[in-house]
Amino acid sequence: MSGLLAAYEKLIAAGELRADPDQRRAAERLDRLQRELEADAPTGLLGRLFGKGDASPRGVYMWGGVGRGKSMLMDLFVHTLAIPEKRRVHFHAFMLEVDALLREEREKQAEGPVRRVAKRLAADLKCLAFDEMVVTNTADAAIMARLFTALMEDEGVTVVATSNRPPRDLYKDGLNRSLFLPFIELVERAMDTVPLNGPTDYRLERLGDLDTWHTPLGDAATASVREAFFRLTDYAPEDAANVPSADLDLGGGRSLHVPKSFKGVAVFSFKRLCGENRGAADYLAIARAYHTVILVGVPRMGPDNRNEALRFIKLVDALYEQRVKLFVTAEVAPEDLYQAGDGAFEFARTVSRLKEMQSADYMALGHGPGSGWDASG
Repeated sequence: MSGLLAAYEKLIAAGELRADPDQRRAAERLDRLQRELEADAPTGLLGRLFGKGDASPRGVYMWGGVGRGKSMLMDLFVHTLAIPEKRRVHFHAFMLEVDALLREEREKQAEGPVRRVAKRLAADLKCLAFDEMVVTNTADAAIMARLFTALMEDEGVTVVATSNRPPRDLYKDGLNRSLFLPFIELVERAMDTVPLNGPTDYRLERLGDLDTWHTPLGDAATASVREAFFRLTDYAPEDAANVPSADLDLGGGRSLHVPKSFKGVAVFSFKRLCGENRGAADYLAIARAYHTVILVGVPRMGPDNRNEALRFIKLVDALYEQRVKLFVTAEVAPEDLYQAGDGAFEFARTVSRLKEMQSADYMALGHGPGSGWDASG
């Protein structure tokens, strides 16, 4: 099996990738880590007797905007890493596994349940890879410093992760964030931070000329947003083996079930987001957690749907202000969604935003609030 750098150069030579200085630097760093892990990997009886060694290789934390090639490089890294003691896992699924293991250890009433869970997770593991690390759950944030310190510094597991945010912006403005700060310090101490913020948004190239608003409701509209999900994640939304669900922490002990959540892309129904009693804080949590939202089943609304229309206004405001990309299946075009009823005048502003969110300029913006976009209109 060839190494990552050789595989990356082969893709460029074949015209499947274009030369990108940021990607090249990241590929070189990951290739060096591969060689360190492969040289350091204990094998046979000696490996079983002496474990992972005294000093594990430094991990890598790649961060950058959406569509910069982080997931592609992670795929190449894991695929070409020539050791069996490797694992790639969705971060949310991993933390659910941690939660289940913690319950088991606490039932045993043994001391140090987090440390014991780390030891179980680290068995036969040299490298743990997370694509799109995002921390939104308060319970996860509270234990991550202890868990990953045990994994990385005590058990010698090397972690490789990608994220849309630099380490210092993880769990930003989160509840009890002070408990999370030691995890950020661990990342900066035990991992090399590699920015991937080149000028090319490969996600936009993959989306091509795919529209974001699809009407009327039906098989054709569903197929279009399914295609958008596939182009953004490399998996079809119905591929349950690879596309997990998630429970998004909304704060205050509440959570929202996300039926499809992968690589910063989330799928929701209009009924779930706007047919239930939700407020602006809920929509802001969604907008911060996901760079792309696929919203299905938006109906034409009237006076009897006043509450749903008001919630839809709040949802669009939150997504717009965080520069989230929105793909929709709807009964009608934006200007025909809500023409009569309380708040119809205010809804006209939402229509304007929905139109703007379909523009090439908006689609090219990075996720999150920024001075480069006027969110006041």
